[in-house]
Amino acid sequence: MSASSAQAAAAAGVERSDARTRILDAAEHLFTERGYAATSIRMITGRAGVPVALAHYHFGSKQGLMEAVYQRALGQPGNARVNYLDRLEAESAGAALSIEVLVEAFITSALRLTRSDGIPGAVFKQLIGRAFYEPGPGTEAFFPAEYAEVIDRYRQAFMRALPALPEADVVWRMYFFVGIVAYAMAGKDVMRMTEICDLKEAGDAEAVLRRLTPFIVAGFKAPPAG
Repeated sequence: MSASSAQAAAAAGVERSDARTRILDAAEHLFTERGYAATSIRMITGRAGVPVALAHYHFGSKQGLMEAVYQRALGQPGNARVNYLDRLEAESAGAALSIEVLVEAFITSALRLTRSDGIPGAVFKQLIGRAFYEPGPGTEAFFPAEYAEVIDRYRQAFMRALPALPEADVVWRMYFFVGIVAYAMAGKDVMRMTEICDLKEAGDAEAVLRRLTPFIVAGFKAPPAG
């Protein structure tokens, strides 16, 4: 390859990379503003100023683009959270981690998302809110598949911490826990309780999740259902 051909190829690579970022930026804005179902690929590429074909080249489909937006918003890959849990378990020298430690670890990871350098915390909360409260085709899979590994690892850790509790009870309590954390992070009080009761910290995800911690710990430690 000649020097001029190499330079042209490098320039094309930079241009494709820049186009990918513009598409992600446009999708992030429109998914936040309009929701997934009401946003089309053509609207996204029009805002990004690129051909529709480039969106398909980089992301394959609208769902693939949505997943890429959330992956960028979530920042570090899910296995980094698994590694964090592995480290905590290694430090415990084989003993089961306490409920307090597990709940704190999960909530700390959630808080880290709201402080992500890749996307403003307020925008991330709006994306989460759109996905949870305005579902549409494809939004049921907005989290990358690697996060299933995170949930399963926490399930195993909670089961070790609660050996007398049936697995179904452990999983239900995790279901409630993860759902409440997502609700709190989204910042969408559909019941308007924070407004009616004038709760001053309602808009502060960190303050809300810190208040949530003792409630969740008590829930995990409650007697078995039924």
